[in-house]
Amino acid sequence: MSNSADVKYVYLFSEVKQAEDLVGGDWDKVRGLLGGKGANLADMTRLGVPVPPGYTVTTVACNAYLKAGEKFPPGMWEQALEAVKSIEKDTGKVFGDPKNPLLVSCRSGAKFSMPGMMDTILNIGLNDEVVEGMIKLTNDARFVYDLYRRLVQMFGSVVMEVPDEVFEAVLTAARKKAGVKTDAELTAAAWQDVTAKFKELFKSYTGIDFPTDPNEQLRLATEAVFKSWNGKRAIDYRNASKIAHDLGTAVNIQTMVFGNMGDSSSTGVAMSRNAATGENELEGDYLENAQGEDVVAGIRQTDPISALKKRAPKIYKEFADISRKLELHYRNMQDMEFTIEQGKLWLLQTRDAKRTAAAEVKIAADMVAEGLITKEEAVKRVKPDQVDFFLHPQLDSKAVKDAQEVARGLNVSPGAAVGVVALDADLAERWAKGEGKPVIMVRPETKPDDVHGMLAAQGIVTCRGGRTSHAALVARQFGKPAVVGIEELELDLDAREMRVGDLVIKEGDWVSIDGTNGIVYLGKLETVVPDISNPDLLKVLSWADEFRTLEVWANADYPVDAKRAREYGAQGIGLCRTEHMFFESERLPIVQRMIMSKAHSDKVEAISELLPFQRSDFEGLFRAMEGHPVVIRLLDPPLHEFLPGHNDLVEELADLKIKLQHAHDMSEIDSMLEQIRIKQDYLTRVEALKEENPMLGTRGVRLGILLPDLIKMQVRAIFEAAIACLKDGVKIKPKVMIPLISHVNELRTMRDILEAEAKKVIEENNNIKVDYEFGTMIEIPRAALTADAVAQVAQFFSFGTNDLTQTTFGISRDDAERGFLVEYQQQGILDDNPFGSLDGDGVGKLMGIAAELGRKTNPKLDLGICGEHGGDPKSIHICHKLGLNYVSCSPFRVPIARLAAAHAAMADKK
Repeated sequence: MSNSADVKYVYLFSEVKQAEDLVGGDWDKVRGLLGGKGANLADMTRLGVPVPPGYTVTTVACNAYLKAGEKFPPGMWEQALEAVKSIEKDTGKVFGDPKNPLLVSCRSGAKFSMPGMMDTILNIGLNDEVVEGMIKLTNDARFVYDLYRRLVQMFGSVVMEVPDEVFEAVLTAARKKAGVKTDAELTAAAWQDVTAKFKELFKSYTGIDFPTDPNEQLRLATEAVFKSWNGKRAIDYRNASKIAHDLGTAVNIQTMVFGNMGDSSSTGVAMSRNAATGENELEGDYLENAQGEDVVAGIRQTDPISALKKRAPKIYKEFADISRKLELHYRNMQDMEFTIEQGKLWLLQTRDAKRTAAAEVKIAADMVAEGLITKEEAVKRVKPDQVDFFLHPQLDSKAVKDAQEVARGLNVSPGAAVGVVALDADLAERWAKGEGKPVIMVRPETKPDDVHGMLAAQGIVTCRGGRTSHAALVARQFGKPAVVGIEELELDLDAREMRVGDLVIKEGDWVSIDGTNGIVYLGKLETVVPDISNPDLLKVLSWADEFRTLEVWANADYPVDAKRAREYGAQGIGLCRTEHMFFESERLPIVQRMIMSKAHSDKVEAISELLPFQRSDFEGLFRAMEGHPVVIRLLDPPLHEFLPGHNDLVEELADLKIKLQHAHDMSEIDSMLEQIRIKQDYLTRVEALKEENPMLGTRGVRLGILLPDLIKMQVRAIFEAAIACLKDGVKIKPKVMIPLISHVNELRTMRDILEAEAKKVIEENNNIKVDYEFGTMIEIPRAALTADAVAQVAQFFSFGTNDLTQTTFGISRDDAERGFLVEYQQQGILDDNPFGSLDGDGVGKLMGIAAELGRKTNPKLDLGICGEHGGDPKSIHICHKLGLNYVSCSPFRVPIARLAAAHAAMADKK
């Protein structure tokens, strides 16, 4: 076994072949060893691109340094000093020699680009003696002192953590004293004075003099890069970007070239294509007579890269040719840093460029057309969250920059919405429908009887609730931007206002919400509306369809949802929730009358009144889906959800009794007494229906067995709608689904009820044959574990993973998301919220058991998923591995699911 001193920790840019040989030629591993920046600098050197000589200290050295308690591994520093000698030989300059000085830069470079992780340090190697030598060599004291003050400032702020503001204060004072607006206008004497003050600041904050030994400067800069890997902003960035914490960062030391040596010198950053639109044109900024950090720091107004074409056409053409060469080599859009030193072009960096969702899609489609990449590569490059961009309006980034942020919550439903605040559902509907106002409905939390307001509103905000709360689920289903769970948000429903700290927003005031990032802003902000009909997106999604094996269906309760789902590429309806239809304003009173009825005949009469509504609903869905499958789930929620809330009724009764004490008019008294009687009847019924845990109580199949007349009505509605469609020549494929079963006998009981009622309807319609399937949701662990028995009755399973997650973990979804789940994720107890992404080890294992047992009984058993997990890319990968036939999600997530299903199939193939 080799000694650690024998390990090669340092690679010259010209030694990329050695790095490749070490990792068996795997370029991804080369990037892991040298970091993305170092690997690309070495690769560009091999391609003959003009790159200033340099070397890379590997990520292995970084990890060894951190593991050893911030000590260089044996042999590393000696290798670095040898590499400096090689650079001296290549450049003909000497590090620390005043007569012919070599200056270098120091930059971090992890495997994955992490913007802002550690700032660059330029001009390492300068000290008072070298400065004097360079002034004699260049005859330009202003240029040299500009370099020197930059080194002291960068070294102080980056390596020694001196606040950058104190340096900026000196610069501001210098400009003011000289009567100039920009740094470029300061004289040599001014820069000399600034440098002296910078050194004083350095000593006052660090307690030591600015280091004059170039090797010491280099050593401390290298250590600073290594230490930055564990800095807060690096950790936060990795957490947000889901980058592993054990990769480490490389250090890149590169010969300095100078863009601040006069009008024939400049520096800039450019991309090989437009990062906003994807157009095939150079895009970027540059500055004449400047160093690289000036461009990104915004110290001076930059010029567009197109201006270089006019000022230096030969250099522009050389750069454009290199840009094209690098695109062809990396087969991707490039982000390049360059410097022009007295008419000579140098490339300092290239990397795959970050771009907008719109640009990503266009570039992927264009590069297939150009023959650069395959369809499969194009599909892989476009990420599901980038497709999401095309489905929802977004707040204009320029408007957001100057907007006042009100609060942050959970980003449960993406997109932007702008409107006036309405604090209850009735007002939201009245303002939206009656007065044409755009509305943001703000509630403590939403309930099913808020749905009409949610549908009318542009967006939804709640104080409470989690990612799969009622507000979140409904918002996603209907494509409404939503921010939920804003704990600091207080609602005063009496004063009709909302408060966050000292900020008061009254009902009717304008707010804007960013559901993509979970932010609420004050005021009316401009929005930008993306377009699902984008031809490049449609092209990429059509390619995705060629690779995926999972079908993608949609959750839809109304014909308009079904139509939208089909437009977005859905191949069926995987979940129609019949209870949502009952909440509509003209139906809810009938449902409530059914629940409140004491006589069976009154109950049956109310149920009969619901029949034409349900029949019309189902017929609309069948016609919209044109022969594609439609899975209709029979009534699922407990009955109390259709009645007013217990606390609301108690409060309303108390208010009425107080008002009654002050009433004088007999007609008013009679009216109040009648209202009290009605409210008291409701309260009595609500209390009778009350259960300790209603989500595990009388709902789903249990409710159907206890209320068979209601189930018969729903079955009749389905079959009458099916026959009406068949008479008109409309193809149909109904699938009737029973929710929340735990025992096969429950399913047998429901099947008997269904078959008997279906037979009646068919006989009443001249025995018109209706082909249908009968199946169940798997939402209870026992149903999954006895799936072989369940499959004797069911022709299909649909995994209801929201409830299956609750029952597997033994937790209440809303309580957990408001409480301990956040802490669990922060402490690393759980990597993901199990209601956001499927728990593969637990819930996924149960699904696998159910799939295996069910198909052992019935090899042709159809398997799908209809929880919100059906639109989550991580969960879709699990569904693919389990061999499901389809996933079903909200219509607005269908395109995302199509792409994610393709990614899952490709990953499986690999």
